[in-house]
Amino acid sequence: MAEGDVVRVALCDDHRIVRSGLRRILEAEDDLVVVGEAGSISEAVSLAAADHPDVFVMDLGLPDGSGLTATAEVRRVSPLTRVLVLTVHDDIAYLRRAFEAGADGYMVKEAADVELVQAIRQVARGRQYVHPSLGAALLVTEAPAARRGGPGGDLSNREDEVLRLIALGLTNTEIAERLYVSVRTIETHRAHIHQKLDIRSRAELVRFARETGLLDDTPPTP
Repeated sequence: MAEGDVVRVALCDDHRIVRSGLRRILEAEDDLVVVGEAGSISEAVSLAAADHPDVFVMDLGLPDGSGLTATAEVRRVSPLTRVLVLTVHDDIAYLRRAFEAGADGYMVKEAADVELVQAIRQVARGRQYVHPSLGAALLVTEAPAARRGGPGGDLSNREDEVLRLIALGLTNTEIAERLYVSVRTIETHRAHIHQKLDIRSRAELVRFARETGLLDDTPPTP
């Protein structure tokens, strides 16, 4: 999409008042037009299939499931539609999962004003957008420095993330909900972590995470 073209935007949020506020912000711009609204996964998929918007602004918390599921389904029925996640979760784990699901941009709701307009324009032109604070944190966490591991081998990126959440005190169920996977998957990751590090207790896992810097600059748990 070329600069100056009108961008057709769809909104998905389960709160009507939020959608109304976003619509007002976007329709104040000459190059943005809101073509539809949705409040659930099913509504978002139907809207994408019928209208094929250029950009779909997507919340993560929807009444019939996760916005990550909605993102994947929107991309399935309308492959040219770009998805910009707009959420309260300023967390690297959510950011990674959103891009894995097919999102092209990620920003937090507290920045939804001028930044939202800029993010939509950037995503519409085929670029990725990441909220600045999360982008900086992502670069830090993905720096090649340090692979954490033990006698049984290095931890994978996902095992690092599971270990971090264990160290923050989350249960297997809470970690599964946060990473959008099953509890059984978390149990498997946890078993691999114990095996690779040759660590038996949770207290030892917490100490290992702290000593290896895994908890440095950790955002607060939502």
